Amino acid sequence: MASPKRALICGVAGQDGALLARLLVGEGYEVFGTSRDAETASFRNLDALGIRDHVRTVSMTLTDFRSVLQVISHVRPDEVYNLAGQTSVGLSFALPVETLESISVGTLNLLEVLRFTALPARLYNACSTECFGSTGGAPADEETAFRPRSPYAVAKAAAFWQVATYREAYGLFACSGILSNHESALRPERFVTQKIVAAACRIAGGSPERLLLGNVDVVRDWGWADEYVRAMHAMLQQPAPDDFVIATGESRSLAAFVADAFACAGLDWRDHVSTSPSLLRPSDHAESRLDASKAARVLGWTATTRGADVARRLVEARLGRAHDGATAAPPAVTDVARAPAQ
Repeated sequence: MASPKRALICGVAGQDGALLARLLVGEGYEVFGTSRDAETASFRNLDALGIRDHVRTVSMTLTDFRSVLQVISHVRPDEVYNLAGQTSVGLSFALPVETLESISVGTLNLLEVLRFTALPARLYNACSTECFGSTGGAPADEETAFRPRSPYAVAKAAAFWQVATYREAYGLFACSGILSNHESALRPERFVTQKIVAAACRIAGGSPERLLLGNVDVVRDWGWADEYVRAMHAMLQQPAPDDFVIATGESRSLAAFVADAFACAGLDWRDHVSTSPSLLRPSDHAESRLDASKAARVLGWTATTRGADVARRLVEARLGRAHDGATAAPPAVTDVARAPAQ
């Protein structure tokens, strides 16, 4: 019998890394996952998904070329998924250098190691639709120019062009998924969707707190992360590498998301939510509209969870944990007003 495929997931401890690991384990892969210090990391998301014993964890620092070289030379993966790096748009304004290095330099090290070793591994790079910035209301697709408006988006744009350059210059099988916002119960509360859902559930349970948010008029495309990792895997199964926008195609305001989440908890959000200028980002784009028709046409991938269903599933997951004592998500941030929004 043929040996199972080997996958190396950089950033396996995060939401996408853990969900992708579950998918690949189910597909019969031998899965390796990296963390800066695998000996001390909790890997709570792998535990929550029940796959901790099915993933071999190794220590690797993406910004250290030697560390990346050692791990890839040892694992010799068939597929590499780059999901590591600083992942919060809001936090990137406070940590711009770490954001750029962890995303851009980390991606460059992966590409250089694959070029240097000449291993026939396929590389998936996690890009973001934040790179598009404002498109004037027109849906963005793979041909739309990048106009990043945050340190996070700048770093992701740089990594995207590094991948494209190495693909063209050295013939690497390397591609980027340009992903819209995607959520699950594994998100920590520093992301605005979970911040909202957690507050709604606490208030529904009797908490007297009031949720503070920044600009609730921003428009985004929210999907379900479990579906998005399937698109990542599908990209590396194609005969030739290419880049794809991965999105639901349905954009809604943050206010609509808040209303949906609070309604699912039996509340009217207007009675419990305030906005504060202190939570506004230094720079942002008002509206994100996306066209994922290429992914539907080439990958056969379309989102099935969108709009109000995303908020509903997040609320149901959190209420379910409150009822049964499960711990699928990281511990809650206690200071709701100060938790940075995505």
